[in-house]
Amino acid sequence: MKSLWKVGELAKLTGLTVRTLHYYDQLGLLSPSGQTDAGHRLYNEMNVSRLHQIISLKELGLSLEEIQLALSSEQFSPLEIIGLQIHQIQEQIRQQQQLLEKLRHISKLMQGQNKVTVEDFTSLLQAMKIDVEKPVIARQRSWERHLELLGELLTKENESRES
Repeated sequence: MKSLWKVGELAKLTGLTVRTLHYYDQLGLLSPSGQTDAGHRLYNEMNVSRLHQIISLKELGLSLEEIQLALSSEQFSPLEIIGLQIHQIQEQIRQQQQLLEKLRHISKLMQGQNKVTVEDFTSLLQAMKIDVEKPVIARQRSWERHLELLGELLTKENESRES
């Protein structure tokens, strides 16, 4: 496999747009490792690993500012990010399995022409609601993490000033 990719090649390889990669570079999230003689951005394997971390943290609900803070303070190792992804996917699978079980239950009731109770539908609606509320809850947790990180950084800064 190649060891250096131009921005267009990396975009095609990852499914991101060139514009997104340029934006990440502009923000200082993902700086290219070099340039061609013509001035085109070049990315190496370490850049690809960092891009994975950025996208993973973004999918976990962090804003780009929070991602920049987390990566610059080296709060998450690549292994920890993979672990967070695994945990998130396991939770999503668990929630989807619960929803599937509730749907199958109601389907059986309807096929047998049994009465579907209000409790059956409310239970189903609650399982469905989890998917609707998840982004809101993720954003709230993200802000909580952000405030916690900010507090830790301020504490460290104050301690270093006192030393």
